[in-house]
Amino acid sequence: MDEKIISCGLTLDEIKGLARTVKENELGKIKIKNGNDEIVIEGARKVVSSVDSQPVIVSQNTSVADVVENTENNKNLVKGNIVKSPIVGTFYSSPAPDKPSFVKIGDKVKKGDVIMIIESMKLMNEVQSDFDGEVLDILVDSGQAVEYDQPIMIIG
Repeated sequence: MDEKIISCGLTLDEIKGLARTVKENELGKIKIKNGNDEIVIEGARKVVSSVDSQPVIVSQNTSVADVVENTENNKNLVKGNIVKSPIVGTFYSSPAPDKPSFVKIGDKVKKGDVIMIIESMKLMNEVQSDFDGEVLDILVDSGQAVEYDQPIMIIG
């Protein structure tokens, strides 16, 4: 029996293959659009607990993957508030390459202080702290690409 074309010119087997690819490669989403037809395949995402949930303790050398894994394994690992990227873009720790960082580990910050820039679509977006406290950790390097909702800093 011939397979019926489902959408976007893809057969059911091809769509299932795309879904397997998303799952096996732990991708967030694949979107295919052809005219008025559209297919969106979303994979399972590992999510770090939200800011108002249990705190997690991290060290200076902890990667984002470690934070995600440790948060899933032990909900009481992080001690402090997780500052997440509000948009997809590039993280910058200073206003310009020749300028000092907005904050360093150990610095005290107040709610409203600019703590980083996320560049997105050629726009420099200043990110302000939602918390008073001390910068306990910075989880990404300046110039590194970041995803929406990715943990960037820990403020305790």
